[in-house]
Amino acid sequence: MSSIVQLAIHASQFPENVRRDLIESLRLRQVNHKFHYDSVKQAHRWLALHRAYSPFITDTDCAAVYDRAFEAVASRLPNRLGHVIGLGCGGGQKDARLLEVLGKSGKELCYTPSDVSSAMVLIARQAALEWIEERRCFPLVCDLATTGDLQSVLENIPVQDAARVISLFGMLPNFEPQLFLPLLAALIRTGDHMLVSANLAPGGDYREGIERILPLYDNTLTREWLITFLLDLGVDREDGGIHFTIETDATHKDLKRITAHFKFVRRREIEVEAEHFRFEAGDRIRLFFSYRHTPALIHSLLASYGLKVLDEWITRSQEEGVFLVTRRNSSS
Repeated sequence: MSSIVQLAIHASQFPENVRRDLIESLRLRQVNHKFHYDSVKQAHRWLALHRAYSPFITDTDCAAVYDRAFEAVASRLPNRLGHVIGLGCGGGQKDARLLEVLGKSGKELCYTPSDVSSAMVLIARQAALEWIEERRCFPLVCDLATTGDLQSVLENIPVQDAARVISLFGMLPNFEPQLFLPLLAALIRTGDHMLVSANLAPGGDYREGIERILPLYDNTLTREWLITFLLDLGVDREDGGIHFTIETDATHKDLKRITAHFKFVRRREIEVEAEHFRFEAGDRIRLFFSYRHTPALIHSLLASYGLKVLDEWITRSQEEGVFLVTRRNSSS
């Protein structure tokens, strides 16, 4: 294995654009989620949280659900050559398992791990190399929300006549649908298969189900991961605390999410280069949100943006689902 790794870094993650997004986050008091993965320290704290609470790791039934989804995709791919594109790849454990299943079905594979975090992309790449050749891995650092030419970037990857499988694992909960889903719909070409995971609210009562899984968020590991962003900007732990709430989405009124705010109990000024931001006691900054869906909500939400669910796999706990998605034809 080479000791040199080539990363393609999109302009969306160039320093001047990252600085712009940081300033905007502090100005709006709404932290762009990408800043929770920015440093190696943050990436490792997220990975620790993932290992402790991800159903894919802690629930054997959840892992089996993903395997069934992966096997279904393998049976649908018309080409011997497949290109797996991991959008928001994180640590790449699920993508690596997808590559393993596709490889065992006889596919020759290429892989593009993509994330805003260089550390995450490298970790995902390392996980994938157990199942693919190094020369067939094309790591990409980019911000999905602001990479307007992502389709062109992906089409310029030197992979010809490959069936595309796009994975979107753990990303749907952390984007506002009216902003993200149009970008996603524009990315899917006719013939592409996309696997989308969603965090679900278990049981028959939507809000009650969200309340039941709240401890998956309101815990020490999550708090430590989220507060790292503020600590790195000079905020002290004694300046306030993190509070979790359940709120209704402003645009999609039938959709709810878990939100984490940091509430200041004393004045704090944050300086980013020449920019100054003052927070008074009682002020809040939104650190994080995560939508919780139901299968019916997933179907209706994706359909409203021109996407169609072909199949779905739901865990017995009803806390997680995987959905096979394609572009909706005008006749369907």
